[in-house]
Formats: sequence, structure tokens, C-alpha cells
Amino acid sequence: MSNHSTEFDYDDTLARCARGEHDALHALYRQEGSRMLGVVQRIVKDRGMAEDIVHDAFLNIWQRAATFDNERGAARTWIFSIARHLALNAIRRRERMPDSAFEPDELEQQDTTRPEGQTFEAFDWQTGQRMDDCLKELEAERRTCVLQAYVNGLSHAEIAAHTGAPLGTVKAWIKRSLVRLRECLA
Repeated sequence: MSNHSTEFDYDDTLARCARGEHDALHALYRQEGSRMLGVVQRIVKDRGMAEDIVHDAFLNIWQRAATFDNERGAARTWIFSIARHLALNAIRRRERMPDSAFEPDELEQQDTTRPEGQTFEAFDWQTGQRMDDCLKELEAERRTCVLQAYVNGLSHAEIAAHTGAPLGTVKAWIKRSLVRLRECLA
């Protein structure tokens, strides 16, 4: 297939996606993935967030391909509108979300004693400080998801409901954030 969008049959590719043909989605991704990433990154101004949004956009395209109506507009316009809407929603969520689910001072004020009154002597305070520093390097949305999962014990579905982000995005954020935290602490 050529890289020229005039030679790529978007209508047919979406129809094939609607029929469940995975190779059609893969072809669409090869055709438009990098351009879509560029468009989304210009909107959200964050590469990691843009990658997550493009991932979610292609999931949406796959799941909603049967709803595409070529009488209402061009297929290429439709797929980019999905990505654009997800990007704008992400910006709105980011603006509403606090910098952190927990303030560092709040974490320091927590009681570090066991119920029996014994202190946690085995705690490595240096590692704790390094963890705080590494958490601060994560984007606010991702940091909040990690803290909600591992401090508050929320499930991925509960975090998705709380943040308004798609479940797949929450899972990807947490997974990638844990990799970044592991690398930071190494």
C-alpha cells in the first residue's frame, strides 16, 4: 500500500474493521498512526499522553467502525475527529485534576506506628524519599492513578470511573508508570 492518503481506501478499511478484520485496523494504524500522534501531541503537548490517546483512539475506531456513515463525512475525517475529541477531553481532565492525589506533607504526617504501637523500624527512609522524588516525575494523572491503585487500593475500573479516563488508558498509565518508577529507583 502506498503512503498517499488518496490511494488508501479508508471507507473499505473501516468496513473491514466493522467486520472484525484485525489486519484492517493494523493497516489503518500503519497509514495514519504517526500523523495522528503528531496531531494529538500538538493538542496535548505531552508525548506520553499523546501515545495513550492514540492507543485509545484506535480502540475507539475499532469498536465504533460499524457506526461510521460515509454520507455524513469522510472516513479519514471521522478517525481524526475521534482522536481530537479524546485529546480535548484529556486536556479538560488534566485541568480539573489536582497536581497530586496526596500532598507530600500529608504523606509525611501519617502515623508510622503499627496498631500494637511498634514502629516500622525496617522502613528504608532513603528509598521512601527516592520514591517521592520518582513519583513527582510522573504526570499528574498517572501519579494519581498509581497512588489510587497502590495507596487507596482501588481497582483499575474504580480509578477509570473516578478519573473519567477509559479503562484501557488507566491500565496503560499504571503499567507504564510502574516501569518508569522501577527505572527511577534502580
